[in-house]
Amino acid sequence: MKRGAMTNTRTLLRAMTVALALCTLSACGKGGAGADERPPLADAAVGGPFTLIDKNGKTVHWSDFDGRYRIVYFGYTFCPDACPTDMNVIGQALAKLDKKHPELTARIVPLFITVDPARDTPQVVGQFAAAFSPRVIGLTGTKDEIDKAAKEFAVYYEKGASTPGGYLINHSRTVYLMGTKGEPIAILPADQGPDAVAAEILKWVK
Repeated sequence: MKRGAMTNTRTLLRAMTVALALCTLSACGKGGAGADERPPLADAAVGGPFTLIDKNGKTVHWSDFDGRYRIVYFGYTFCPDACPTDMNVIGQALAKLDKKHPELTARIVPLFITVDPARDTPQVVGQFAAAFSPRVIGLTGTKDEIDKAAKEFAVYYEKGASTPGGYLINHSRTVYLMGTKGEPIAILPADQGPDAVAAEILKWVK
């Protein structure tokens, strides 16, 4: 097996382990977590330092967001359906929370990290992210920088089929909620819609 294929396989297995932990430990609650309730991803090896670039070409570090909760999603702007769908759910959930809990959403920073740096320039990824919410920060970087960030977050991706417009990218669709110190908390249920995502955020963000 080629080295790249082995790396992708390890990353995929790690992502599957994280998903299994979520299925076992997490339920989407409508209220805050109990005092003794541990986050479903409390022991997961997810998240870590990265250095990327924002829409203005400014260097951004993972540690720049310390003190705030983070929603982290990896995708790409040329994605025909999955990424726009998931990002729309995230944007709607934040809009719902902003109406009733603006002090809470002020403490959350959503990050869209591309897995397609060849096409997703800072301007492109910035415009895409902002289309779903002015709060979303789009990030790109070199291939090595993206590879490192994806590995830290157990995100699987690889180039897929060619299309008339170029190519597709197969990738995992995990939406992570991370804590103020960069620690993993939970996977947000984007597949269940904005209400479910908002409820899960309310459960864990203090």
